Amino acid sequence: MNARRPIPITKPYFGEAERQAVLRPLESGWLVQGPFVQEFETKFTAFTGTRNSVAASSCTTALHLAVTAFGLKPGDEVIVPAFTWVSTPNVVEYMGARPVFCDIRLDTFNIDVEQIRSKITERTVGIIPVHLFGLCADLDPILTIAREHGLWVVEDAACAFGAWYGDAHAGTIGDAGCFSFHPRKSITTGEGGMVTTNRGDIADLIRSLRDHGASRSDFDRHSGKASYLLAEYNMLGYNYRMTDVQAAIGTAQMDRAGWILEQRARCARVYDDLLGTARWLRLPHVPEGMRHGYQAYVTLFAPAPPTMENVEDLHDQRNNLMARLEELGIATRPGTHAAALQGYYVAKYGLDKSDFPQTYIADRTSLALPLFAQMEQADLEYVVGSLIGAAGGQLA
Repeated sequence: MNARRPIPITKPYFGEAERQAVLRPLESGWLVQGPFVQEFETKFTAFTGTRNSVAASSCTTALHLAVTAFGLKPGDEVIVPAFTWVSTPNVVEYMGARPVFCDIRLDTFNIDVEQIRSKITERTVGIIPVHLFGLCADLDPILTIAREHGLWVVEDAACAFGAWYGDAHAGTIGDAGCFSFHPRKSITTGEGGMVTTNRGDIADLIRSLRDHGASRSDFDRHSGKASYLLAEYNMLGYNYRMTDVQAAIGTAQMDRAGWILEQRARCARVYDDLLGTARWLRLPHVPEGMRHGYQAYVTLFAPAPPTMENVEDLHDQRNNLMARLEELGIATRPGTHAAALQGYYVAKYGLDKSDFPQTYIADRTSLALPLFAQMEQADLEYVVGSLIGAAGGQLA
């Protein structure tokens, strides 16, 4: 890539293997959930070290399936971080339950474990920690709290492919984990998701729920005897199936997953080295014992220590900096948004930015830089040089 051409925030890596993979289900005629979904699930299980992987149509539907499987019902409460993509609390709302938002830590952008206990009530049934941007939430104390109170833990691992917490892959530590294969993620199927769980009963239930509540899948039915008999439908399910076209791409992506993750980590190391002297920018922090998956490289724009008093000024400066980079052909983004402060939740629950100060600061001052496997050294140097140059003129 010519470093002077536009540099997107991310870009999936596809090659001949993916092109050939798409043709395989087209040639076979089996396009819905079938043999390539099974193959994708098998490869994902082996990579993450879980016992069961169940593919779904997106991470949002994966989360919805997981909370359904754990029996979430109207009137229940689930603790979620306030700084996350809106689908995390949305799946709780889908069930008629209430998401109870918890503030985050600015150094990791993940849920502040110290605040979780204060959010637990007699209605609390679960916790959905989010491994934001590819860094695991601090799961050991979260699981301790959950076990003390009889709560289930569903890891929102949408960003966490390739992330490790100690010697365990993200999504394999709680009661279930949910991954995304959106194009902004490290591996992609266009749209798609996966539920991982070590519990066979939960995996079996989710396999049925994703397929309208069927007693057996179309693929199992057509692969065995008496294929002319329909499945039974004894529970209310959903059509959350991944297609074989998507899964075929996923199997090819899994074959190169190690290389993709290595390249993303390489880019992150270059950013770390080149931005080490930029004191006005807080770089991603990786606590001891964790491995970052680098779904995104998210910094904090902090020429002054960010507070609720100066955050709007910092926000304006950050946006000016992002606008300048856009003029130079470099795409940037906020890390994500404060889901708790989106209009729906503010209107329904009367929430305010003062309820989640660290979340609000992250919402207003986080800054994600371009990151994708095929970035070359010249691309990274151009991004950093442009960023420092633009900031130098603005902060002088």
